[in-house]
Amino acid sequence: MLEGDERLCPRTKVFLLAGNRLLREALGRILRKREDILVVGESADSSDAVRPIVSSEADVLLMDCTTTTRRNFKFLSEVRLTLPDVQVVLVGIDEDETAFVNSIRFGVYGYLLKDASAADVLSAIRTVVQGEAVCPPRLCRALMKMVSSEALLVPKVNVKLRLGLTRREQELVPLIAHGLTNKEIASHLNLSEQTIKNHIHRMLRKLGADGRAGVVEIAQAQELAS
Repeated sequence: MLEGDERLCPRTKVFLLAGNRLLREALGRILRKREDILVVGESADSSDAVRPIVSSEADVLLMDCTTTTRRNFKFLSEVRLTLPDVQVVLVGIDEDETAFVNSIRFGVYGYLLKDASAADVLSAIRTVVQGEAVCPPRLCRALMKMVSSEALLVPKVNVKLRLGLTRREQELVPLIAHGLTNKEIASHLNLSEQTIKNHIHRMLRKLGADGRAGVVEIAQAQELAS
């Protein structure tokens, strides 16, 4: 009776994105054996995956480490514009604090290391669709450090105004603090890269800073002194 009831439960729709063909096929076989999971699509390359992922209306996007460069991560923004509730799970990832923090910034809720088992993958899929997150306990400290450091690095508006920064220049400070390049900032603000370069040049001149890091340091120092 219990098994019959389980078949009536909605199945979790999973889209599989893995550049490694062997891994993609192995994960596909594992997922298709589960009655509560439905594989709604597969792809080896994120650059061609936005439309099929959105069309599939997947509940979970399962990605492997070969598709998780910073450049490829950005396609998640496009996916989430039209599929905001999709839950992203990364598998086969190194224990790298920077990669972990970057993945969170791009909306990842499940993060599994290279030693994760098939059971771990299945558990992560089921966990994220219930509104919870999955990450290695030893990387939780990196998340706490990120939140703590950003609280210090992002100056308050009144401090930025006191430094003589324009409204647009104020927007740039936290983006610079997060380590974004001029090109990435331009994309985020829908401006040209040259415009961003001009803004930063004026900021350096106003603040007497030696470089991008100096802008953040001066803004942080002003806030702590206020």
